[in-house]
Amino acid sequence: MRIKRAIAYQKRLYPWAIAKLMPNMQRAIVGRFRSRSDADGHLLCLRQLMPQATLVVIFDLQPDLEVPIAGPTAIR
Repeated sequence: MRIKRAIAYQKRLYPWAIAKLMPNMQRAIVGRFRSRSDADGHLLCLRQLMPQATLVVIFDLQPDLEVPIAGPTAIR
């Protein structure tokens, strides 16, 4: 369970993300950043590399998606 908690904590450290907008209201996260200015700078570079893509900066702070821990099991 520590690994899942570490991943969830690490995602909270990088709340700014660049998302590629796709058909049917879907998105794909291209990169995560600690600050808005870092995300904006990378967005400028990505727009030059991929002018046909629709890219946006988003604040993506989702709740932890941890699996609940089952109760203690009996030791035999």
